[in-house]
Amino acid sequence: MSLFSRGTFRRPEPAVVPRPPAGAPAATAVLPDPALAALTGEWAIDPAHSRIGFSVRHAMVTTVRGAFAEYQSRLYFDGRDPARSKAEIILSTASVDTGVEQRDAHLVGRDFLDARTYPRMRFASTSVELAGADVYRMSGDLTIRDVTRPVVLELTYIGYVTDPFGYERVGFDGTTTIDRSEWGLTYNSRLAEGGAMVSEKVRLQFDIAAIRTPPAG
Repeated sequence: MSLFSRGTFRRPEPAVVPRPPAGAPAATAVLPDPALAALTGEWAIDPAHSRIGFSVRHAMVTTVRGAFAEYQSRLYFDGRDPARSKAEIILSTASVDTGVEQRDAHLVGRDFLDARTYPRMRFASTSVELAGADVYRMSGDLTIRDVTRPVVLELTYIGYVTDPFGYERVGFDGTTTIDRSEWGLTYNSRLAEGGAMVSEKVRLQFDIAAIRTPPAG
């Protein structure tokens, strides 16, 4: 039975923002949902129910998808003040899986991730802001092959649940698109038609189910 069954899923109602008086300028600030205050605390990604993946156009006509199977995470979510939220994810580059062994071996080799020399990738947030109802904009530093550059994730809050084992879970979906050449991943071959065999644009996808971490002590 799915731990995210409809019977136990709870989603708070959106916060009601009072309308300004007639003739007054409309408010533009997005306010946090007061119900999310209860979710403030430490969380860790549950690898069994999450996916940190990517997709990239191949040969200009199809899309290859993959994911990283091994990673560590530290998350802090502040439902009262989203700006105080933080995230750090460290991925094992050798754990990349696209479902094709030969392709995976190429990706972890020197042409791309060079997992032997650079065994880890890292994302660390630098700021978080509420961008809309259930939408957060998380800026951070992404490090690949010892090159660190800023990226911005768009994160959508999915909801929270207490599963049948008593664990509190929260869900977020996030995405961003990067140019891999900015991290030194410049390997490519050209097609007869003039296009690239592998697109330089890579879409990163974060399908996250996180479990609340009990307070220390």
